[in-house]
Amino acid sequence: MATPLEMWVEESARLTKPDRLVYCDGSEAENQQIVAEMLRDSDSNALNEKTYPNCYLHRSSPNDVARTEHLTFICTPNKDDVGPTNNWMDPDAAKFKVGALLDGAMRGRTMYVVPYIMGPVDSPISKAGVEVTDSPYVVANMRIMARMGKVATERIGTSRDFVPGLHSLGDLDPTRRYIAHFPDERLIWSVGSGYGGNALLGKKCFALRIASVMAREQGWMAEHMLILGLEAPDGKVTYMGAAFPSACGKTNLAMMVSALESQGYRVWTVGDDIAWMKIGDDGYLHAINPEAGFFGVAPGTSMKTNRNVMEALHRNTIFTNVAMTAEREPWWEGIDGPPPSGLINWKNELWDSSKGPAAHPNARYTVPAHQSPSISPKWEAPEGVPISAFIFGGRRARVAPLVYEAFEWQHGVFVGATMASETTAAATGNVGIVRRDPMAMLPFCGYNMADYFRHWLEMGKRIPHPPKIFHVNWFRKGADGKFLWPGFGDNVRVLKWILERVEGRGGTRETPIGYVPARNALTLDGLNISADAVDELLRVDPEDWEQELVDSKEFFQKFGDRLPRELRDEHEKLSGRLESAAGVTRR
Repeated sequence: MATPLEMWVEESARLTKPDRLVYCDGSEAENQQIVAEMLRDSDSNALNEKTYPNCYLHRSSPNDVARTEHLTFICTPNKDDVGPTNNWMDPDAAKFKVGALLDGAMRGRTMYVVPYIMGPVDSPISKAGVEVTDSPYVVANMRIMARMGKVATERIGTSRDFVPGLHSLGDLDPTRRYIAHFPDERLIWSVGSGYGGNALLGKKCFALRIASVMAREQGWMAEHMLILGLEAPDGKVTYMGAAFPSACGKTNLAMMVSALESQGYRVWTVGDDIAWMKIGDDGYLHAINPEAGFFGVAPGTSMKTNRNVMEALHRNTIFTNVAMTAEREPWWEGIDGPPPSGLINWKNELWDSSKGPAAHPNARYTVPAHQSPSISPKWEAPEGVPISAFIFGGRRARVAPLVYEAFEWQHGVFVGATMASETTAAATGNVGIVRRDPMAMLPFCGYNMADYFRHWLEMGKRIPHPPKIFHVNWFRKGADGKFLWPGFGDNVRVLKWILERVEGRGGTRETPIGYVPARNALTLDGLNISADAVDELLRVDPEDWEQELVDSKEFFQKFGDRLPRELRDEHEKLSGRLESAAGVTRR
């Protein structure tokens, strides 16, 4: 008798009609066959075997280079369950509409069955999924990004406890592209895109959109967060989760080379993008990284910004939409050194400056996590790591100070819920527009975000030792338009203060928005920064925050009566504190 997995695969094959069917076992021999399939297409190339062994360059269709949020749908019977920040489609309508595009979509192609585990194989926090796809590129990436193959098939066995995902490249026509999630069925359908977040269904689709629904129902948390450990001079490691919108420096922070390493402060990487967290027996929230690899933005990555990942990228890596040198090595804007001659751009053309960037701004690398020199000894701990602090942040040229601490959990949820950032190239659309991105989950929450805020508030009551909550802004600018803070490895100075606050130390100054570091509370020795710049970095201007109040109130109004009353209360409290600070009495 067929297992639930086999029955689902047969059902998918009847719909998509592939020429052949391959169950992936995850072996190295199979991987080489998959790579050979990739290389048969003109869109993939092997890189320099001496300097980049087992590394490959893939070029996607020029119309398929980023997540397409406007074509991403949550399909539930009740539209209100999806909320105002998601695109909704009726499940039956979606099955009909997207099903028509998937009907026969794999004719002439191979259907690969990719069983995978999100999280360490033996962790009770981990979950299984199965993606069927007609893209060898997707298979090769999934092998890096998850625990894929036989190990997952064995875990699933004869159970129904897996998240099924059906993916086809279709014809790559943007007008025939959909990423549909069916939370009630724990099902994902994706057609018309071969790009990362749209096609690697274990990543944003399962690990965030579907998992966030599961987490709310089952009493845990699925968050768009890096996980890092900060080791102190005494050897104790304190773990933190941090949520920033895509391309706001999550990977760089997670893999930071600490500027205070000589003083004994070292950063260990557990994960760079997603955290699954459950309350442990010790009363702390324990987090695992559900992924096995890093799918990072290449442009801007260099030995200065992220030495650890640069060292990791020299083997077993898939590069997507980067440029290639005459020596067949990957290249992108922001990498060390000027563009070399003979550069081939991401569109496979001989590059010159008239052709725009040589690498696409959202070009990517997919690399095994264990290859990073900064990888934590605990990164695959089945029980996860205990989280002592949550850090929210985004790109703000002004308004938000370098760092501040929320007064308590409820206020911290308000801080996360009103988080905003200037948009980047990780999603299609305009760049540089300030948008609200609560907990960096706006594109990834699989249900009504008002209910998501309620889940955060309720979790705070259930966690005996909840993490302290902070907000950071590495991107504040001075009057000259230049960044005030050096960032990168020097961000450890802020993490050190956060660590001190977790331990009940660290000087603070109370402001209307929370606690900022007291003068001289940040460790700034060896840093060339003026006292005026530090004052500006930590300044909280009530007038700047008045506009924040207006914008956040407008954002909250989208959710109507479904918004938790506690967040409206926090908004009113902040308004009162700002008025007092500005010396304005209520009329």
